[in-house]
Amino acid sequence: MTAKELRSAWKTISCKIAENEAYLIGLDQQNGDGDLGLSLKNGFAAIVRYLDETDEEDLGRLFMGSAKTLNEASPSTLGTILSLGLSGMAKNLRGKSSADTGEIAEAMKQGLENIEKKAGSKEGEKTILDALYPALRALEEHRTASPETAWQAAADAAASGSERTRSLRAVHGRAAYYGEKSIGILDGGSAAGRLIFEALAERTP
Repeated sequence: MTAKELRSAWKTISCKIAENEAYLIGLDQQNGDGDLGLSLKNGFAAIVRYLDETDEEDLGRLFMGSAKTLNEASPSTLGTILSLGLSGMAKNLRGKSSADTGEIAEAMKQGLENIEKKAGSKEGEKTILDALYPALRALEEHRTASPETAWQAAADAAASGSERTRSLRAVHGRAAYYGEKSIGILDGGSAAGRLIFEALAERTP
């Protein structure tokens, strides 16, 4: 991945989220405040604008700038969580103008650990992490495969992880107030995670 490819990736992700805005809002309305689709659409569109307006080539700085942009443009729980993930990735990619699949996986691991540390959430608690961690493991397992194979495996793993959230009880946010009633409902955050990796797989040549 280079700065040019990062810009292309974010444009694809932003379009995918915008296309599914109503879907994400519908999921969030089941046990949240219903702003998930709009919040992410605005936040990701802001990242695209930020990347288009900078000539920066350092991936670490671009990820950090994207984290700050998302945190400002998407003032929601998921926006904050994803900002933490991006800032964690930024530290790992600092000083690099390109990164292969293995290096992206290493950065993503640090990003997810940053989420766990600062947000106090972990896999298995009906959040976006239930899609992101399976995607990370798939990337790690396919780090020597072609980018097309690796990113498709990650997308498939994210989709499976998201689907498994139906069987989980929510322990964070407004959804946690529903207790046992949250079981059987697909987590909106995990669905957003699936869409992100679906977009990344679609853009891979």
